[in-house]
Amino acid sequence: MNIKKKIGLNLATAIIGVTLFAGGTFAYFSDQEVTNNTFAAGTLDLSISPEAVINIENIKPGDSMVREFVLTNDGTLKIENVDLETTYSVIDADLNNNDDFGKHIQVNFLWNWDKESEPIFETTLYELKNMDPDVVKRDIWDPLWKQKGGLEPGATNDFWVEFEFVDNGKDQNIFQGDSLNLTWKFNATQGEGEDL
Repeated sequence: MNIKKKIGLNLATAIIGVTLFAGGTFAYFSDQEVTNNTFAAGTLDLSISPEAVINIENIKPGDSMVREFVLTNDGTLKIENVDLETTYSVIDADLNNNDDFGKHIQVNFLWNWDKESEPIFETTLYELKNMDPDVVKRDIWDPLWKQKGGLEPGATNDFWVEFEFVDNGKDQNIFQGDSLNLTWKFNATQGEGEDL
């Protein structure tokens, strides 16, 4: 055999050997698993019943009115606190009254019966405008040292509130025919994030 044929045969053998060697190094068992993952955000959904806590006409100094309402967590997340925001507007029938009717409407108590605590506040509507009390009391502890504040999903809290047109013992004729439109906004917020 001539030298060219020997070199060609050796080269062909080397190429086949390298190919078999390389192919052999990539031969292995394999397996795989696929995971399908989901992130779904929860919801905060606070509702109130009835939608109007109070609608009353023809009140006079000394009148008081007790009303009940219910706050419900219709969402999927715990509501940690519910802050009450108070606004109102006064319609002055005489257009000459410089006194704020809201200073004479007393909120004698707002009581959350499900939290079995002291009244949330006792003040006038005028003073309540500058407050934002937590009506579900996120920091309430029972005798067994369990925290029971907030509002769990599906839970309700029953409230009683008493309004009074305070009789101050003076001439209050300036309020005859006046009206006050009260807006209570209940702002629900979640608690802090947690490791799940």
